[in-house]
Amino acid sequence: MQRNGFRDWEIAIGDVNDAGRWLVSEGIADPKKLAGIGWSYGGYAVLQSQVLDSELFQAIVAIAPVTDLDALVEGRRYYSNYRAWDEFMGDGPHRQEGSPTRYAAQFQAPVLMFHGTYDLNTWVEQSRLMEQRLRSAGKPVQLVEYDERDHSIRDGWARANMLRTIDTFLEENLAD
Repeated sequence: MQRNGFRDWEIAIGDVNDAGRWLVSEGIADPKKLAGIGWSYGGYAVLQSQVLDSELFQAIVAIAPVTDLDALVEGRRYYSNYRAWDEFMGDGPHRQEGSPTRYAAQFQAPVLMFHGTYDLNTWVEQSRLMEQRLRSAGKPVQLVEYDERDHSIRDGWARANMLRTIDTFLEENLAD
């Protein structure tokens, strides 16, 4: 609740990682089976968690995530809300440091992402860019796009498909 979860990303993402470490320390979670899963800002948070501690989560699932803060703002340049977005994000090193796309080489966990192609909150290009950067860094990544679905991916078929795909991904990537 400082400036916002992007400007003070280290606090917000630190809290996510601290929660994961707490689950392990309390014996609630097995460190070999700890996965990070999030939607929208939560998807951003689990991707960015790899920047602070690439060994904590053994698998990452991000749905409709923000992945590059500069691209998020720049994508709104010709819209009436550009100035509001630019002011909300602010200028400074946090825009680069808080962008998981810029740290793809650090990722150790395999990544699964989902995105609707009609998402107007976080455009699908955010996930496409993350996928491209992870692939270029030789990291395991899969992006599933749902045509004509929005940020909420409300469609029952798409939701069922997403859950089945997540189940398979976690089964394949979390040690027994």
